[in-house]
Amino acid sequence: MNPATCCAAVLVDELVRHSVREAVLCPGSRSAPLAFALQAADAAGRLRLHVRTDERTAAFLALGLAKASGHAVPVVTTSGTAVASLHPAVLEAAHSGIPLLLLTADRPPELRGTGANQTTQQVGIFRDVVRWQHDLATPDERIGQVAVWRATASRAVIAAQGDRDGTPGPVHLNLPFREPLVPDAAAPEVAADGRPDGAPWTSARLQSVAAEPIEDDGRRTLVLVGDLPLAGPDWGSAAAEVARARGWPVVAEPSSGGARTSSIPHGSLLLGSADWMSRHRPERVVVVGRPTLTRAVSRLLAQPHVDVDLVAAAGPWPDPASRVRSVLPMASLQPVTGRHHRDSKWLRAWQDAGAAVAQAVSPVIEQSWPSGLGVAKTMLARLDASAQLFVGSSNPVRDLDLAGVTSGPRVVASRGLAGIDGCVSTSIGLALASPAPTYALLGDLTFLHDVTGLVVGPQEPQPDLTIVVVNDDGGGIFATLEPGAPAHADAFDRVFGTPHGADLAGFCEGAGVEHVTADSAEELAAEVGAWPTGLRVVEVRIDRSAHRRLREQLAETTVQALSRL
Repeated sequence: MNPATCCAAVLVDELVRHSVREAVLCPGSRSAPLAFALQAADAAGRLRLHVRTDERTAAFLALGLAKASGHAVPVVTTSGTAVASLHPAVLEAAHSGIPLLLLTADRPPELRGTGANQTTQQVGIFRDVVRWQHDLATPDERIGQVAVWRATASRAVIAAQGDRDGTPGPVHLNLPFREPLVPDAAAPEVAADGRPDGAPWTSARLQSVAAEPIEDDGRRTLVLVGDLPLAGPDWGSAAAEVARARGWPVVAEPSSGGARTSSIPHGSLLLGSADWMSRHRPERVVVVGRPTLTRAVSRLLAQPHVDVDLVAAAGPWPDPASRVRSVLPMASLQPVTGRHHRDSKWLRAWQDAGAAVAQAVSPVIEQSWPSGLGVAKTMLARLDASAQLFVGSSNPVRDLDLAGVTSGPRVVASRGLAGIDGCVSTSIGLALASPAPTYALLGDLTFLHDVTGLVVGPQEPQPDLTIVVVNDDGGGIFATLEPGAPAHADAFDRVFGTPHGADLAGFCEGAGVEHVTADSAEELAAEVGAWPTGLRVVEVRIDRSAHRRLREQLAETTVQALSRL
C-alpha cells in the first residue's frame, strides 16, 4: 500500500473509531486518497458519505450535520481555491461552536512557493479562527507513522468537539500527499498499529462544572434567552424553569430552544416601546446564550443602571456593551428548591402587557398577507413541536420573532455570524441528520446565495426537506433599516434593494427539485402540513415596499395597546 493511500485509510479509520458517522466530500485529484478511503468506509456501513461539487455548499452541509448531532463532521477538499471556499462555514462554526473538521489535501512542501499548479499557502489559511490546526508531515514509508496519524486524527476530533476545554468549533488538518494518489492494484487492509482492539487515543469528556443556582436577590429581574445550541441539553427549557420558579418574566429569541414556550409573546415589541420600558425597566437582566436579533435588546443591555449576568457555555462570552458583571456556567441553570422571593406583581405586569400586545397586533399580521410576517405566523401555527424549522438570517428570523407565536417547531438558525451563506445546505444537513420532519424558511437572496445546495447527486443520501422561500425580489431587510428611509429613495433600490428578477422555479427545475407557489395562507398551510418527502421548494411572492410600513404599524399598535393598561 502506497503511503498516501495508507495515511488516508488510517485517518478515516480513526475518525470512525471516534464515532464520526457523517462525512462530506468534494471531488479532486490531490484528495483522491481520502476519497477512496471514505468511499470504502461508506460501502462498509461505517459512516455515511455525502458528495457535493461545490466546496462552500459542502462545508455548510457539514455544518448542518454537525449542528444537529453535536458530533464532529469532516469536510474533505482538494488543494487550492477549494480550501478558501470553506471559509464562510468555518467562520459560522467558530462563532456558533459547531464541531467542523476540515481535511484539506495539499501538495507536498517542496512544491509550495514554486508556482506549481493548484498550490498555495494553505497552512494557517484560517488563522486563529480554528480551535486547532496542524500541517501533517507528508506520508512516507518511515516506521511509526501509523501511530502518528492515529494520534493526529484523535486530537483533531477531541479539539473540534471541545472534549477537553468545553469549546467546540472548527479544526483544520492540512494533509500533503505525494503521488501515487490512488490505491495500488492489490492493497492489504490497514493494521491497527498494535493498539488492543484498535482502541483510539482517548480523552475523558469533561463533565459540567458544578455551580450554585442563579442568585435571587429580590430585585426585578428579566431573563433574556438568545440563540442556544441544538445538540445537547435543552438549556432554554432549563432557563425557563428557573424563571418560572423565581417569578421572572422571559423574553426569548426564536432559536432559544424550550424557552420559547415560556416567553412573553412579542417580547421584542415590548422592549422597543420606550414609554412602557421606562416604567418597567428591570434592575437586573439574566442573559442565557447569545442574543443577536434586535436593537431593543442591545439598548437594554447597555443601560448603565441595569446589572447584567450572563449564563454561557465555555469559551469567549458575548458582551458587546462591556456590561456583564458575572459569567456563569450553564450548570447554573439548576432546578430551584426551597423558599425564594417571588414578585408576582412584576411578573404579572409583563404577562398582561404581552397578552395585550398579542391581541392588538394579531389582526394586523393576519391582514398583512402576503407578507413575511404572515408566512412566519402561518408556519409556526401549522408546524407542531415534533418538527424542526431552520430559519435564514435577515428578515425571516425577525419575522418569526415578531410573529409572537410561542409554540410550534424547534427553531434552528445560524446565528454565529448571522450570514446568508450556505443556508440551503445547512438545512439539508439538518434534515439528513435528524429524524424530525424538517422545514426551512428563507429569503430569496439567501436562497439564491446557496442555490447550488439544491444539487444533490442521485447516488447521495436524499433529504426530506421543504424549503419555503419568501421572495420579495431583493434585500427586503434594508427597507426596515436606515437606508430604507424616504430620504434615501433615489439610491435605495439599486444598491440596497438589489432587485434580481430571478426565476426561482427555473433554478429548481434545473436542479431537478420540485417547485410550487403558495398564493394564500391556506395554500401555504397545506403545503407545509404534510411530512416532507424529498426536497421541495415552496415560493411565496410578496411586495418588498410594504416591509417598512408594516413594522411601523406593529410599533404603533403596540404603543396604543400598552397605553390602555
